[in-house]
Amino acid sequence: MSSLARLVILSSDTIALPMLDWLAREGAGTVEIVAVFTQPDRETGRGQRVQPNGIKLWATARGLPVFQPEKLTEDVRQQLVALRPDLGLVMAYGHILRDDFIAAPRLGMLNFHTSLLPRYRGASPIQTAIASGERETGVTLMRIVRRLDAGPIADVERVNIGPLETAVEIDEKLAQACVPLLRRALPRVLAGTQEFAPQDEAQATYCRKLAKDDGALDFAAAATELAARINGLFPWPACAVEITGQIVKIGLADALPLVPAAGDVGTVLGADADGVLVATAEGTLRLRRLQRPGGKMLAAADFLRGFPLPIGTRLPSRPMTGLVERRPLK
Repeated sequence: MSSLARLVILSSDTIALPMLDWLAREGAGTVEIVAVFTQPDRETGRGQRVQPNGIKLWATARGLPVFQPEKLTEDVRQQLVALRPDLGLVMAYGHILRDDFIAAPRLGMLNFHTSLLPRYRGASPIQTAIASGERETGVTLMRIVRRLDAGPIADVERVNIGPLETAVEIDEKLAQACVPLLRRALPRVLAGTQEFAPQDEAQATYCRKLAKDDGALDFAAAATELAARINGLFPWPACAVEITGQIVKIGLADALPLVPAAGDVGTVLGADADGVLVATAEGTLRLRRLQRPGGKMLAAADFLRGFPLPIGTRLPSRPMTGLVERRPLK
């Protein structure tokens, strides 16, 4: 009879792949992945073809049973119970788990949440942390409870946010950060010796699912705030401005301490070797990467060769929606 702990995985996002690869290699002497639960195949890409996600592809390549329920019905719970799991690991699954699902594995279910809880509970922690100007984020391993991302914490792995890093780079850093976190915690969890610390509810903040309108920019804000928002919301929903009737996306920005003249807010001041300079209410914003409709995201120098932005061009402002709340989002 196998002495390996029986593990079920619940994930629908490729951010979990480094952790899964580690389980399949180094964890193979400790755990056996008995099934993977993931979202149903969806229409994706420009052609809107129905395709499996990266987690399903990973599982099927290894001959693992895959379950793709649209809803977590009682029949699905019975399928989970029949697997006799010892532990469930959840990361970006896309379903809210009921108490009876959480209790199905002998040791319960643990979730990898991509923020330093209790900050940034909710649907967009990576993007919101960057857009809020944080210089550090991380992955929190926590026990799942019914309240949103409120379970007690086992351990965290911290990740720095560089001034020229977008959600793309931080997503990859956080994916890799799951490996040392799991390496430390998994033996303790399986042995029943892992301690879990309650979260400080007074420090909790919440972030919501992002929408296209969140890409608006108000140049009456500070350059540092605008740069953080641009970098945090790339690649989606992506911040954008309307220039001569065309929507131009911005893929990377930073802030300079240069003080523009009063009344110049939103005005193109010029360009240097690294980007387009735009006046803000506090400091100067440098747009480093831009994309015209139907084109590719380009470094500013390459973009300007086919889309000139003369000095004095005024970029229109739009009100920016808040991304963080102190109370649970409805």
